[in-house]
Amino acid sequence: MEMPKKIPFSELDEIVAAVAGFPAGASIGDVVKALDNALPRRTMQRRLTLLVNEDRLVRLGRGPAVRYLQPPPMEIMGGPGEATIRGYPPTAEIYVPISKASESIREAVRQPVQQRKPVGYNRSFLEEYRPNVTFYLPSEVRTRLFALGKSISGDAPAGTHARQILNRLMIDLSWNSSRLEGNTYSLLETERLLQLGEAATGKDAREAQMILNHKAAIEMLVEYSDDIGFNRYTILNLHALLSENLLADAGACGRLRRISVGIGGTVFYPLDVPQLIEECFQQILDTAAAISDPFEQSFFVMVHFPYLQPFDDVNKRVSRIAANLPLVRRNLSPLSFVDVPERAYVDAVLGVYELNRVELLRDVYVWAYERSCARYSAMRQSVGEPDPFRLRYREIITKTITDIVRAHMNKTAANAYIEQQVSAEIPVTDQARFKEVAATELMALHEGNIARYRLRPTEYQEWSRTWLW
Repeated sequence: MEMPKKIPFSELDEIVAAVAGFPAGASIGDVVKALDNALPRRTMQRRLTLLVNEDRLVRLGRGPAVRYLQPPPMEIMGGPGEATIRGYPPTAEIYVPISKASESIREAVRQPVQQRKPVGYNRSFLEEYRPNVTFYLPSEVRTRLFALGKSISGDAPAGTHARQILNRLMIDLSWNSSRLEGNTYSLLETERLLQLGEAATGKDAREAQMILNHKAAIEMLVEYSDDIGFNRYTILNLHALLSENLLADAGACGRLRRISVGIGGTVFYPLDVPQLIEECFQQILDTAAAISDPFEQSFFVMVHFPYLQPFDDVNKRVSRIAANLPLVRRNLSPLSFVDVPERAYVDAVLGVYELNRVELLRDVYVWAYERSCARYSAMRQSVGEPDPFRLRYREIITKTITDIVRAHMNKTAANAYIEQQVSAEIPVTDQARFKEVAATELMALHEGNIARYRLRPTEYQEWSRTWLW
């Protein structure tokens, strides 16, 4: 029997080095062209698969769009409270890979407060930004992120992809965004709270409120993705949802700041004059709305909303949810801040506050998006093509299901209501299919998917008792 040919280590090393030359990801053709002694395409495909299996490369996408990249040099391992970095001692600080420019920012903001120069809000930092002329994210980075984040729902109505993964997105983004604020809920506790409405024992009630507020904000983002944008209505209401029952002044929910605020651990002092806060807030909205690229738009609001501090509190949470707005609208993979170390995020925000530098926050953002894409790529590939019929009638289907549940209809009443909706809203040619889809959705309804209909667990539980009767 002929023994399989042994692959020289040097050959694999050359392939890895070739891939490293393509920051946005390399196709098989790119790698073949980059090598001096080019291998046949099928041989190269086998070599790349081997390197992926050995964790020396990462494969993203599928079919003609497949790309190969080098994996991040650090990998976070372990669960909450026991995370370590591969290749580093267990006591090493968890961080993200950063550039030399970002290292200088980290060093600067980690100096003792007494050694850092107090600074106020620098309005020129905002005014010097020109939409579609100024770019915080370089072209190659935006291209790479788009290749990673695009989904099969790209041409579908806004929010289609986010609806397909809504349950997972709500859990991931609610937990990670809350975790970055010091929330101590575990991922499993967050999942139980969101799906069953059960708060964890021994936890502060404010922590549960914070997570539930994220859920409400994400639901708004996804449900109304056709109508929302970078305007006052959207951002003020996102703040109202995220801050509900968390502010000393309940009237401050969804209202621009009228008081002075201080931020612990920094020498940055935000604007105090309400009129100037109002002017800068509107300028941020106008600038963001004018940006064409969804990732530049997303990153811009992550920079400028926290820097302005337009609200009494909850500013960073608003920026993280708002950063997903252009991604959801364009059916790109969402940004859920999976695995982002809290200290890296804080350092990055301080770099904006105190130095007006975005390099460290950019490194955190890009790394976080790559991690999020890796999490959702398998889900995206397993969803398959969306049903055009359900897309066409999604609003009527949602209203029908919601009305049935909230009215506590039993099977007989529900059937009559569906017939009523069909005769009033659906063309004759689609009526039979609509009745089938509506009935299927009702039978498949459970506590884990009621969020897509904006139903509360109590509403579902009360209805289910009637439905089963």
